[in-house]
Amino acid sequence: MKIALIGYGKMGRMIEEIALGRGHEIVCKIDIDNQEDFESEAFKSADVAIEFTNPKVAYGNYLKAFRHNVKVVSGSTGWLKEHGDDVKRLCTEGGQTLFWASNFSVGVAIFSAVNKYLAKIMNSFAAYDVKMEETHHVHKLDAPSGTAITLAEEIIANIDRKDDWMLTNDAEDEPKASQLPITSFREGEVPGIHSVIYDSEADMIRITHDAHSRKGFALGAVLAAEYTKEHSGLLTTSDLFQF
Repeated sequence: MKIALIGYGKMGRMIEEIALGRGHEIVCKIDIDNQEDFESEAFKSADVAIEFTNPKVAYGNYLKAFRHNVKVVSGSTGWLKEHGDDVKRLCTEGGQTLFWASNFSVGVAIFSAVNKYLAKIMNSFAAYDVKMEETHHVHKLDAPSGTAITLAEEIIANIDRKDDWMLTNDAEDEPKASQLPITSFREGEVPGIHSVIYDSEADMIRITHDAHSRKGFALGAVLAAEYTKEHSGLLTTSDLFQF
């Protein structure tokens, strides 16, 4: 498979290493200093572009790839609220393909499945309130993390007493009873820790995913690219990992 990399930082380099190890070819590497390569024949030849950049440029990168009908796998977060509807339209009506996930880790996919199942159980136990905590490296621009938002939305979809989430960092107001509080921490070079906590007067239940490195994210992105090459439309980890 021919892969183009959009974003060639730590994640891009790790994705390159894993992709080459799985027998794929990197045909193009685009970073901030060679944006003109979006118009190159090498980029146009790619079966899939894997994009890990930042919230400010991700949407524009999708449009540049779509202009050449290059399928995209992206782990960039923070763009969904402003551009989500347009991207969905491009993939459902415009014939483009985006595989997007807030987190590509196989472990997080399993954690997500456990999170949804636990929320369904806890819907019947109102004595337990639920909150979330997430910790990432100091370079991460968005808070809460895209993974935390995804996990929160899964909980809200399965617990009737919760209808929204709220970032509690430096918040003047206490969250309402119907809101799921999320606390975000930014420390050192932490790849990512996510915890879902159910607390009552009697006891507490906590589930946690703790990433040891970015390697799991990179492998998941390459697996997603392999899947995306053979599929079309707006794709997610629910398509790739069918638990």
